[in-house]
Amino acid sequence: MSLQAHAHSRRPPRVLVIGAGVGGLTAAALLGQQGFDVHVIERAATPGGKMRQVEVGPQRLDAGPTVLTMRWVFDALFDRLGLSLDRQLHLRRCEVLARHFWGAGETLDLSADLEHSVAAIASFSGTAEAARYRVFCARAEAVYRTLDRPFMQSPRPTPGSLAWRVLRQQGLPGLRQLLRISPFTTLWRELGRYFHDPRLQQLFGRYATYCGSSPFEAPATLMLVAHVEREAVWQVEGGMFRLAQVLAAAAQQQGVRFSHGCEVRRLLMADGRVSGVELADGQQLGADIVLFNGDAQALSQGLLGEPVQQALADDTHRPPSLSALTWHVEAEVSGAELSHHNVCFGPPAGYRAEFERIARGQLPEAPTVYVCAQDRNGDTRPLRHGTRRTERLMALVNAPATHGRPLTEPEIAQCEQQMWTQLSRAGLRLKPGSQAPVLTRPQDFAQMFPGSGGALYGPAAQGWRTSFSRPQGCTRVPGLFLAGGSVHPGPGVPMAALSGQLAAEQICAALRSTSRSPAVLMPGGISTR
Repeated sequence: MSLQAHAHSRRPPRVLVIGAGVGGLTAAALLGQQGFDVHVIERAATPGGKMRQVEVGPQRLDAGPTVLTMRWVFDALFDRLGLSLDRQLHLRRCEVLARHFWGAGETLDLSADLEHSVAAIASFSGTAEAARYRVFCARAEAVYRTLDRPFMQSPRPTPGSLAWRVLRQQGLPGLRQLLRISPFTTLWRELGRYFHDPRLQQLFGRYATYCGSSPFEAPATLMLVAHVEREAVWQVEGGMFRLAQVLAAAAQQQGVRFSHGCEVRRLLMADGRVSGVELADGQQLGADIVLFNGDAQALSQGLLGEPVQQALADDTHRPPSLSALTWHVEAEVSGAELSHHNVCFGPPAGYRAEFERIARGQLPEAPTVYVCAQDRNGDTRPLRHGTRRTERLMALVNAPATHGRPLTEPEIAQCEQQMWTQLSRAGLRLKPGSQAPVLTRPQDFAQMFPGSGGALYGPAAQGWRTSFSRPQGCTRVPGLFLAGGSVHPGPGVPMAALSGQLAAEQICAALRSTSRSPAVLMPGGISTR
């Protein structure tokens, strides 16, 4: 049924959401609250998308995001749904944002408290470097404040519309600040202006990998991640997967239906617009609107049908973001003390080579290793006590997306040995428990998330144009909308939620524009201030 025909019917609009990731769950809950007939179709057995779990023996471990930032996005979301985030989840604020290791005895904690971090950097690298860190923090906050509402919460930003929104919302001071946020230089080059210690350049350059990019290619605007983290990092009791569960439960309270273990074979078209989906078992489901919450590349690759592929044909080359090798393991930990977030760097001189090898489709020779100690607070104290001596750990190494060539077992084995060497160099001693580690490779991610090629963050952020070239929530195909980390405003849990909010608002606007009935467009938006 067309939107025009629907305007004269009495039934609520039917919306099919493909994928129960954070963006899809957010949009589904908001649309359900507005009275839409919403049905979420998910190929996996559980909601969450990349916010998933793996099992190591009887233990469950987070296998995607490990902490929550920008929690006010979810506070506002649950408030709009008539719920309270604090009543749904138990959140613990991290005192230590991350513990960073280089060699034995070379350790630096970044804290949510600015003065604690300043003192730590002064002890680690000198008072001049600590003073430059203060200036960097002020700059990161200014970049964030400039881009928050005009870019991240705007549905279809362009350079011109960004400048206009900044001028309208922040006046001439905001426009002057926009000209000072260094969009045309790389993060690495800009970090060189603030830090002389190459170890600190490594530390803050790593924020580019949060978006799946190289600090040597990513725009300097990504320094805003430093401010987002410093405002607050939260641990979710029970793991981040609990957030996916409570989002799904909130959607169900709004009348949203879920079908797990269902795979969509193709999108159905009628009269030039999307009219529903066909499932892998041949069943066809009609819809007024389809919201795709998978990797947007799946559509342009024709994985959901040639008609949609042709309609969305785009010659723009968007290099893929990083993938990863992850190991989930139970182990006894001794030696250096872990926090919840831990990063083990190799020698600073080899940092550029790490990303050059990944760009060539190879694994790094001296990889930076991230370790999430899932039984520890954001300090050094275990989350729980008991008779169990082992801890639940996830180790992650950045890796290339598949590029059509899966990594070989010898390559992976060599990288794993280098990972253990790097942890040992940092002073960590890990004794694995009786259960074998669970390894996840780029080719595994490619299979779990069709169209991604194993890239975990959509297109990589390379140069200032990348920020404006991400797919938007509203497509050129009538009735088809997008949400998720591969579309605007970008990857990450809160950004995916914002993409779902933007998609829901665009869907409401599309229906309102074709109806003479009272508007259903949701007022306002989720402020991230």
